[in-house]
Amino acid sequence: MARVVVDVMPKQEILDPQGQAVAGALPRLGFQGVTSIRQGKHFELEVDDSVDDATLERIAETLLANPVIEDWAIRREQS
Repeated sequence: MARVVVDVMPKQEILDPQGQAVAGALPRLGFQGVTSIRQGKHFELEVDDSVDDATLERIAETLLANPVIEDWAIRREQS
């Protein structure tokens, strides 16, 4: 078994209203110094050792992310 993490983020050229809302709320809550926030999604998968990187890539691009507006990064973590 392996643990795989997939982080999905909006592409840089895509507007991120959720990240902007969080960035706008921080000063109102008394937090200073944060100039930008982008919000994404984080997935953790437990997979058999037989699942290869190509399969993980297909999972990410067909189910976890929208390739038109999002980028993703896949990494295997040590167990």
